[in-house]
Amino acid sequence: MDFITTATIQAVKQLYNTTITPQDVNLQQTRKEFEGQVTIVTFPYTKFSRKSPEQTGQEIGTYLQENVAEVSGFNIIKGFLNVSIADSYWLAVYNETVVKEDFGIAAPNGKKVMVEYSSPNTNKPLHLGHVRNNLLGYSVAAILKAAGYEVIKANLVNDRGIHICKSMLAWQLFGNGETPQSSGMKGDHLVGKYYVLFDKAYKVQIEELKAAGKTEEEAKKSAPLILQAQQMLQKWEAGNEEVIDLWKTMNTWVYDGFAKTYKKLGVDFDQYYYESNTYLLGKDIIEEGLAKGVFFKKEDGSVWIDLTDEGLDQKLVLRADGTSVYITQDLGTAQLKYDNFGMDESIYVVGNEQDYHFKVLFLILQKLGKTWAKGLYHLSYGMVDLPSGKMKSREGTVVDADDLISEMEATAKEQTEALGKTADFAEEDKQHLYYIIGMGALKYFLLKVDPKKRLLFDPNESVDFQGHTGPFIQYTHARIKSVMSRGGEVTVVSTITEPDSVERDLIIAMSQYPETVNQAAKDFNPAAIANYVYELAKVYNKFYHEKSILQAENEELKAFRLNLSASTAKIIAKAMLLLGIEVPERM
Repeated sequence: MDFITTATIQAVKQLYNTTITPQDVNLQQTRKEFEGQVTIVTFPYTKFSRKSPEQTGQEIGTYLQENVAEVSGFNIIKGFLNVSIADSYWLAVYNETVVKEDFGIAAPNGKKVMVEYSSPNTNKPLHLGHVRNNLLGYSVAAILKAAGYEVIKANLVNDRGIHICKSMLAWQLFGNGETPQSSGMKGDHLVGKYYVLFDKAYKVQIEELKAAGKTEEEAKKSAPLILQAQQMLQKWEAGNEEVIDLWKTMNTWVYDGFAKTYKKLGVDFDQYYYESNTYLLGKDIIEEGLAKGVFFKKEDGSVWIDLTDEGLDQKLVLRADGTSVYITQDLGTAQLKYDNFGMDESIYVVGNEQDYHFKVLFLILQKLGKTWAKGLYHLSYGMVDLPSGKMKSREGTVVDADDLISEMEATAKEQTEALGKTADFAEEDKQHLYYIIGMGALKYFLLKVDPKKRLLFDPNESVDFQGHTGPFIQYTHARIKSVMSRGGEVTVVSTITEPDSVERDLIIAMSQYPETVNQAAKDFNPAAIANYVYELAKVYNKFYHEKSILQAENEELKAFRLNLSASTAKIIAKAMLLLGIEVPERM
């Protein structure tokens, strides 16, 4: 609404002989209970007008109506000037922009951004927390691409360390040569099974040592299993061929399992980084920081940074024995990523338990004078909870991603069949539909909430066809497709000049899509897209129930309403695709 901003500036200049800037014009969407589409906040202008907010609004409103052809009326609610825009304007917006194929897809802006997400450990399968992470990262990447960015989707895989050695050692001790092929288990589940077996056996040893007189801490440190795992890690770091071969074999199993889960989730990556390749990075940066006086050495040889002036604390960046800590390799990996791609921004999709870590990481890089550090951003998200008793995992603690996906498909099947909507579907089409609905329900439910918020995920609620859900939006899309297929090809050119209020509301809702994409990209927030497309679906359903489409009074009106339906379906499909959600043609 640039023309309203420009006209408001002119009004203030003309009426009050005062020059204001576009930043001084606060435009809002008019609340549904009031007439109008655009609201101008008039409180700030009372210091120029020296009148009440209502009088100021009246004067500005009168000026706009008399001088701006697109303004058809206005009303005042306290300090808010609600402006009505002429139907001719909305029709022009529809005919000139909304109907275009590239509507909502911005031109390239010349900026490059990396979105790093998933970051799994190769000692266990993906779980519910990973699901939110993957869906969030993938959606943010899609939104940024639609907003004109060149996007690199990256995955930093934690494929080394003591936790990996625990799975490897347990397989050596208890596995009897078991493989994914011989067991019929997905590779990531098989490796996860041995991580759990290690933990159980380790706990038994701890209890035995405690019974023999050791303290809890002593028992944990001296248990034979943990000592063996530490020895295995040392051998791995020393390049022992036998250990490296076992590590490669078991990681291959895990990657094969991950690939299947990623495919089911509908996420992918352009670039993989592996901690086995990056864990030695960062030591050069430590030397650089020591030379610049950013870091300091303690008497024992360990290297630290003092961040107390920034309200943080002192942070270890290199151990006394010269080995890395997590922050060391993260510094090195951040430099490597920039050297590889030279991106303007780099987004880390990581849970909020790492908030402090990323504050420290970004601050250190800024202190080191890395000019690209200002483009680093931690997209922090909250935990996902389940109603008690829902979908317990094999171990009864963490919900496995594959189990969750299967449960969602089963729930979608149950709900869909209860509504009797698939009687005439072929069996293969039914199964695909249940998958689309189940995944749409899961993705939409996890993405409609602001990432920073903790959320409670209820599988049954997420598949409600009448609620604030993915299936409701998917069903709206299928409904439109059904109308269009029955309406046939539109052959009449519509010259409608006066849409009624519900048709105008639908055009207005569609017109807001590009700005919604831009705002979602700016905030790294898929919830903005999710809530927008839900509102659009609601407006369409109101239009569908109030207006006859196929039985319209004349062919011209029928063509207009079919075109509105087709445009709505396209925007719903585009918006849902930004959330990684497929919309069915029928359901």
